[in-house]
Amino acid sequence: MAGSLQGRVAFITGAARGQGRSHAVRLAREGADVIAVDICAQLPSVDYPMATEDDLAETARLVEALDRRIVTRVADVRDRGQLAAAVEAGVAELGRLDVVVANAGISPLGAAHGSRAWFDAVSTNLVGVINTVEAAFDHLGPGASIICTGSMAAMMPGGVGNGGGGAAGYAYSKREVARFVHDLAGELAPRDIRVNAVHPGNTDTPMLQNDMMYRMFRPDLENPTRADAEPGFASMHKMPVTTLEADDISGAVLFLASDASRYVTGLQLKVEAGALLGVSTAGAPG
Repeated sequence: MAGSLQGRVAFITGAARGQGRSHAVRLAREGADVIAVDICAQLPSVDYPMATEDDLAETARLVEALDRRIVTRVADVRDRGQLAAAVEAGVAELGRLDVVVANAGISPLGAAHGSRAWFDAVSTNLVGVINTVEAAFDHLGPGASIICTGSMAAMMPGGVGNGGGGAAGYAYSKREVARFVHDLAGELAPRDIRVNAVHPGNTDTPMLQNDMMYRMFRPDLENPTRADAEPGFASMHKMPVTTLEADDISGAVLFLASDASRYVTGLQLKVEAGALLGVSTAGAPG
């Protein structure tokens, strides 16, 4: 797909690190210019370190090293006005908008934050996706592609296990992202705008690699380590892999952003090493 996004502009949320940074770099490598946003702040209900402005600056450096342009903004996806301002600034500088990657998400775990964590997960992972798409919508024309980040948790009975209110909110939000993508795809198909979702498995990013997640996978241990949790990560995948790399997910995003998928819409693309094989997804959209 070398150069498959030449001349296009992609708007990516949660772009300071992890999957978002990987998507920005992968799309830039294929010729896209990038509008990159991230909250670059810590939410009290999230017990692992979130991205910083330095992280967002590093994403910009990596994109510019590929001789592509990038516009970065600190913005909270829960605030539609901040997103709209970021899109306006990016389109003013880069001239257009072709691809939206609604990727920003959090995974607040543990019982300490209770229902606050539930609301934070839903307002970021679901409302933030809707806000991202709506902020971008007026700039999108025929051939545009909208890609939303879901999770294998969207299709797993019981979601992501015993992780308190935040885990329940995470599972709920990702299920509803899948439904949003399915229904919006039907709405925008006559406009020749595609809407698809990517549902990753356990991916090697700070959202997975943190002490709270290790405790969720190994509640039998007082202070579990990454090594202690890795057999649990691996056990969820049918294929012989412990964790996926962020670039594995970026490959799917690139496919959905490019003309290779120009007649693909409403797809729930699972990149989860077979984790959902044999799992009933009755009631899942599409």
